[in-house]
Amino acid sequence: MKRDLFFTVWTVLVVLTIITALITRTSFEYIGVLILMLSSFKFIGISFYFMELRKAHMLWKVTLLGFLTLFMIGILIMK
Repeated sequence: MKRDLFFTVWTVLVVLTIITALITRTSFEYIGVLILMLSSFKFIGISFYFMELRKAHMLWKVTLLGFLTLFMIGILIMK
């Protein structure tokens, strides 16, 4: 079970990376926002599964998600 979840999360991260690489070759107006959203999903996947933040105290989870939200808002405002 644990090994299956590892490969599932790893596969999703690889697919998101490939999608990001393919998106960069297009001329979409909001490409930066889309890449930022995909990167955020990858960040959440890595931090919650591989860094085992899902087992951590609620304070660390809220802090990480709050930082990610503020970071995304800051980047979007500067764009």
